[in-house]
Amino acid sequence: MRSLVAIVEEASEAILEVYHSDDFEIQKKGDDSPLTIADQRANEIIVKGLQVLDMQFPIISEENKLVEYEQRAKYDYYWLVDPVDGTKEFIKRNGEFTVNIALIHQGKPIMGIVGIPVQNRIFYGIKDQGAFLLENGTTQTLKAKSFHLEDKGLKIVTSRSHLNDATRNYINHLNEPEFVPMGSSLKFLIIAEGKADVYPRFGPCMEWDTGAAQIILEEAGGSVVQVDALDEPLIYNKENLLNPFFIAFGAVIGARHFGA
Repeated sequence: MRSLVAIVEEASEAILEVYHSDDFEIQKKGDDSPLTIADQRANEIIVKGLQVLDMQFPIISEENKLVEYEQRAKYDYYWLVDPVDGTKEFIKRNGEFTVNIALIHQGKPIMGIVGIPVQNRIFYGIKDQGAFLLENGTTQTLKAKSFHLEDKGLKIVTSRSHLNDATRNYINHLNEPEFVPMGSSLKFLIIAEGKADVYPRFGPCMEWDTGAAQIILEEAGGSVVQVDALDEPLIYNKENLLNPFFIAFGAVIGARHFGA
């Protein structure tokens, strides 16, 4: 894990250099989403670092050309990377962007690390070993908060860029919920810290947006489950890397859906 922390720290430094500069060199990708020079520089650092760390595992990154499914379907282990998750938040300069690296094994994240460059904080989780926060040279264990879905005043994390009617309809079932708007994979991390309860995602996002944060939240005692299959976690390396709609929970007690 120490080597992964070093990679994230190096990528974060490169991102912050751009963040504090006068020119992000913004481009538009094929899906009309923004791309900055920070995304590109961070991606180069992460890919190079992972290749040095372990030459055996292939890498799927948002900023790399995607390998045909016929080939990547054979991957047993691979790295899943989003060098700057929350590029829109980066451009807004609100600090809500992250560096995400996950190790996927047979469709499931088994290790994940997420860095928050502007806060100099690094979260990580390892399958069956727990979830942790590295900050100011100290490491603390993460534990999601326990709650019932019927509880009053649950803190519901919502996207700053993608709040829609389906999300509002879900939230309307809750008992006087409190909204916590937030960008990027920070939405998972605040739940893993026990500072929020639920993050409903009824909008598009990709596998590299969720892989690292999913294992961190799961190891903190939470869960990330598909809306149409509420006992099934998100799975990875599908032919289409678009995630289905999902809900991230803290340590919810009892049913994870209404009317059960």
